[in-house]
Amino acid sequence: MESVTPPPSLTSAESLAWINARVGADVALTRHRLAKEVCARLDLRDAKGRPREMACRKQLLALHRRGRIELPKPRRQPPARRGPGQPPAQGSPVWPAFTGTLAALGPVGLCPVTGGTQASRDWNAMMRAHHPRRDGPLCGAQIRYLIVSETRGVLGGLAVSAAAWRVRVRDAWLGWTDAERAEKLQGIVCNSRFLILPTIRVRHLASHVLSQLARRLRGDWRDRYGLDPWLMETCVEAPHAGTCYRAANWTELGLTAGRGRQDRDHKVKAAGKRVFVYPLDRARRNRPCPDRANTRANTPAGTPAGWVHREFGGAQLGDARLSRRLLDLGTAFFARPQANIPQACGSTAAAKAAYRFFDNDRVTMDALLEPHHQATIERMRHEPVVLVAQDTTSLCYTMHPGMKGLGPISNKVDGPQGIEVHSAHAFTPAGLPLGVLDIEAWARDPAEFGKRKACNAKPIEDKESRKWLTALKPIAEAAARCPGTRVVTLADREADIYEYLLDAHQRGLETVVRARHKERALDGEVVKLWPRMLARPSAGTIELTVPGHGARPARLARLSLRFDTVTLKPPRGKPDLPPLRLVVVLSHEEAPPPNVTEPLEWLLLCTAPLPGQAVASLPDAVERTQWYACRWGIEVFHRILKSGCQIEDRQLGTANRLRACLAIDAVVAWRIHHLTYLGRATPDLPCDTVFGDDLWKGVIVFRTRKPPPAKPPSLREMIRMIAGLGGFLGRRSDGEPGTQTLWRGLQRADDIAIAFGGFRAAYIVPK
Repeated sequence: MESVTPPPSLTSAESLAWINARVGADVALTRHRLAKEVCARLDLRDAKGRPREMACRKQLLALHRRGRIELPKPRRQPPARRGPGQPPAQGSPVWPAFTGTLAALGPVGLCPVTGGTQASRDWNAMMRAHHPRRDGPLCGAQIRYLIVSETRGVLGGLAVSAAAWRVRVRDAWLGWTDAERAEKLQGIVCNSRFLILPTIRVRHLASHVLSQLARRLRGDWRDRYGLDPWLMETCVEAPHAGTCYRAANWTELGLTAGRGRQDRDHKVKAAGKRVFVYPLDRARRNRPCPDRANTRANTPAGTPAGWVHREFGGAQLGDARLSRRLLDLGTAFFARPQANIPQACGSTAAAKAAYRFFDNDRVTMDALLEPHHQATIERMRHEPVVLVAQDTTSLCYTMHPGMKGLGPISNKVDGPQGIEVHSAHAFTPAGLPLGVLDIEAWARDPAEFGKRKACNAKPIEDKESRKWLTALKPIAEAAARCPGTRVVTLADREADIYEYLLDAHQRGLETVVRARHKERALDGEVVKLWPRMLARPSAGTIELTVPGHGARPARLARLSLRFDTVTLKPPRGKPDLPPLRLVVVLSHEEAPPPNVTEPLEWLLLCTAPLPGQAVASLPDAVERTQWYACRWGIEVFHRILKSGCQIEDRQLGTANRLRACLAIDAVVAWRIHHLTYLGRATPDLPCDTVFGDDLWKGVIVFRTRKPPPAKPPSLREMIRMIAGLGGFLGRRSDGEPGTQTLWRGLQRADDIAIAFGGFRAAYIVPK
């Protein structure tokens, strides 16, 4: 077959040389004629096969302004636009006035506007007079409409144009990569203007017009541009709340970053706008981005596609099919966190595919977690302070004796068998879980048991305690990528290791570690820290909430604080290590309640101020004590991983497969923890920003036996309803639901959402 050489691009050296030669050879050449010749030479055509003359003229002008080509001088100057304070032109139309009901207004329709006509002049005059963004210029492909009543005439106008190149909340909701956005952005259009004349006061008119636009836009866009849009977006400026868009079933995604199209230097400090989207393709209404990997026929409607793609999308597994399976499993595991793999997958074929997935050599824990690590770092960038807690937990698989690659997890070599898991989890000081920065899983070697004395003589790199130092590397890398964020590491008494404190200090990380060793070498002498700190006068007090555990209820503890700055000497046998300057903070409960047998007492080793900075003060001691109290969050994470995700019930045959499954369960556990926090920290957030329509509407119908409301309830109300499915009673003394009732409720809520979505599709239940 004869090969066809594609034409060169507009910006190639060959094309630029031809354009300059063509302009220099013909003094009568116009810019319009040049654009037509360039389109013919380079075969620049749109989806309907028409020359892309306007797009070509814009690119030629951009090249001219950059000095790469010389364009002919323009034959005429464009008319000057009227400023906001200038009076309207003579002969401006007189707009109608009407107050009443939608029915009394009569039939209302949309009339497309053609440039150069009286309708176009009316549209421009109306927008200049009444719209804050005036009449333009509109960006890229566009269609303008007049809103017309048969009895009253023009009621307003709207415009649909090209979508914004980059909108953070929209792209996160879709789970797009940069390459996917560049490829598929033409499928999105923007409702860039919408105006009902201020002289028209009719309830429900705006949502009625938006419904008409959604019904006819795809056909109009195909007729004009040969493209089939599937999603419409808009940005609503304050003080407007976008009520009409909500009434027309648009979905609010969040706020923009407050930057415009031309703010490439991040200098504009404008207020963010509300971003709304509306799927024009009914088949994509519950799966807004089906071209991504999550194409399972029974995708749970309550799982927003955005978070799954954000946390797992882009994993480098070397095969697109593996990437699709990863997204399917992430969605399935979240929908049914306590189910085994066959139950979560929903079919025998999907379960077999899951087992093949975990058995693939390319599927490793690090590869699966890499997208989540990147998303976690991105969330860290927006926080002034991030606390990274480290801890170790054991996963027991004694009940699965056939599993290979396990080791002892107790102090007996023939005792319970399983694997050890060490993780580093990022939180805000308020307790919001940001994500997992590192996980390491290993099986202990039975041959090393009974060699404790020999172990003491080994360097830290050959001990199991190296896990604390290993996790510091990804933490430090994340901190380097978040220059505006203060990153602090938290650890319990097991991390009271001199090498760990020194390594964290050398990496520039702040540390808060609970002390284990009672005797320390300070300034050339060995002293006992506890008596030394108790001998100091109390500098102040702090109140902390001690979480409940088992039968022990939560309580409020009042702690007295003492602090001092010391220089810690290296341990005996390691004289080559340098001394370390630390702040020691003792938090001591001096008068515990009568029913408390173990008063709260923390001796914390903290990073000292740098030379030249102020010596530690009481606010510093209070802050570090509050930080250490947040370490409890990683205990909650491990509990969700074990009890909520049932990781210890996974039957996968080998420890390697189990590590891959652990990566997915870890992200699901973080997501459950994250939702629990959001229900308490942002209770007034609309629930549809987190849950899909079928889930929240289905749960309301199931719980109340009534039709769902038009306006979604708050996130707190919905989380309490879902937790009620998991056993949360909601009594006054119960407080807010915890992670346990939430993960149980999510499992039932997913079945309800699937049933509701099926009935809605079959019986056309209003969405």
